Amino acid sequence: MAYIPLEAHLPGITGLLEYRKDSAAPIRELTQILLRGPSTLTEGERELIATVVSNKNECRFCTAAHTAAANILLGEQETSAKVKEDLLNAPVSEKMKVLLTIASQVQVSGKNVTVAAIRKAKDEGATDIEIHDTVLIAALFCLYNRYVDGLATVTPTDASFYNSLGERLKQHGYNRLPQGYDHLKKQSAE
Repeated sequence: MAYIPLEAHLPGITGLLEYRKDSAAPIRELTQILLRGPSTLTEGERELIATVVSNKNECRFCTAAHTAAANILLGEQETSAKVKEDLLNAPVSEKMKVLLTIASQVQVSGKNVTVAAIRKAKDEGATDIEIHDTVLIAALFCLYNRYVDGLATVTPTDASFYNSLGERLKQHGYNRLPQGYDHLKKQSAE
């Protein structure tokens, strides 16, 4: 049970964002820009950054949500599983391996990002903006993970919930749905 009163049909971050729509607006906007805005990194690659950081932070809700989104965007499930378990042998480019390593360093502390990792990312073809966005996405998901777990939000155990959420993230990104989320009350009652 969450530490503050949240809508029962809105687990995880959605309940928190609906609780304070005023503070949620800039967070949603930043997330939309970083994960769905124009980028030389694919939406799937950016979801992998969110997945790796959330997994390392042991945030079950965010890990499941962004794994599902990555799987849907990538069209397969192996990559998201591998980047969480064995990054060095994951089926991603060398550039992406280094960017995910940098994201993992950020997850521990911003001061853990090394000159060697930045140099290697550049050697593998990462642009300055890709490095910037990787660090910012990783830092943002540290915020999300601590927000979700720090207020003990509900974490569904049904994989179909996360598959539906992943589809919603693919279709609508991180913007608040114009009609809100009352339609989810019916789904949670089923």
